[in-house]
Amino acid sequence: MPDGSQIKASFANSISDIGREAWDACAGHSNPFIGFDFLQALEESGCASADTGWQPFHARIDLDGMDRPLAVMPLYMKSHSYGEYVFDHAWAQAYERAGGQYYPKLQSSVPFVPATGPRLLSRADDMGRISLLEAAQGLTDQLGLSSLHLTFLPEDEAQLAGANGYLIRNDQQFHWRNRDFRDFEDFLEALSSRKRKQIRKERRTVADSGIQIELLTGGDIQEHHWDHFYRCYIDTGARKWGQPYLNREFFSLIGERMADRILLVHCSLDGRPVASALNFIGGNTLYGRHWGCVEDHACLHFEACYYQAIEFAINRGLTFVEAGAQGPHKLARGYEPVKTYSAHYLRDPGFHRAVAQYLAEEREAVAGDIAYYGEHSPFRKD
Repeated sequence: MPDGSQIKASFANSISDIGREAWDACAGHSNPFIGFDFLQALEESGCASADTGWQPFHARIDLDGMDRPLAVMPLYMKSHSYGEYVFDHAWAQAYERAGGQYYPKLQSSVPFVPATGPRLLSRADDMGRISLLEAAQGLTDQLGLSSLHLTFLPEDEAQLAGANGYLIRNDQQFHWRNRDFRDFEDFLEALSSRKRKQIRKERRTVADSGIQIELLTGGDIQEHHWDHFYRCYIDTGARKWGQPYLNREFFSLIGERMADRILLVHCSLDGRPVASALNFIGGNTLYGRHWGCVEDHACLHFEACYYQAIEFAINRGLTFVEAGAQGPHKLARGYEPVKTYSAHYLRDPGFHRAVAQYLAEEREAVAGDIAYYGEHSPFRKD
């Protein structure tokens, strides 16, 4: 880098203001969610906007003499804490009871996606990443906001944030790991006898029901598939949390721009669609995102969301399947507990100290849960 070059931080109210080439030069192509196409689809469809409480405020670091950014970070001004999956509602309530104003806050994440991925997108490793941390913290101070949150970070970025004064929070998810399995039967043989029999019984239940399962990707995914998927998504969303976050336009946009990175599990019975599951294909990971059904069929959720994902990952030579938030029930299906990370900057020193104490206790509890679930792994102990 040129000697004496000056670093400049700026913020964009639209990812389009940064541009695909500049953004993806920093983001790379391993994780589908932090790429330009996915984030722009959220903005263009109106899912991530000021109206939904996700005002884009993306950070950009430039260096004199360079024709593209040194680093970028997805960043949003939030007026609530929904769609994040790292829950800080209790923090907001406590801060406001003490007379503070918690919202708006800054959030670095992928809206509505509880999947680990880089947030400090840099072409210069720690130089760019530290500059992003400092720029976002500086913006929080400048605007007088209560806090800044970076959620679902990879461990190395969390460690870097911790070394720069951010508070670190842990939680857990359940991920499947490919142990060089030759096929699905090879995976089953690695499980305890009881778990192996359970999975075979569940898969047989679906097969005997007559349900047809298609794995669609690329040009095989048509608009009528998205129509059916969206009906399933709306039904599940309405039953679980009231108002689904994503609209129909969003799915058309990603289908148009990211089809080769999408795996859609399409389930039908006697020619009528009954269920669907949406996955995204990363460099070494398959990410399960959404599932829904318009008819209830025994064990179909396990088959469409977990077993088809595992089989696809084995066939593609992928290392991991991430099936989203929650779910100790995934343990019985071959998924194992892993630690997740987030980093938090709280501007008020007293608030910072109180949350730091809480997080120390929470990290200990999470470690205990992971150890407990690890002891109950579905894999054979021999």
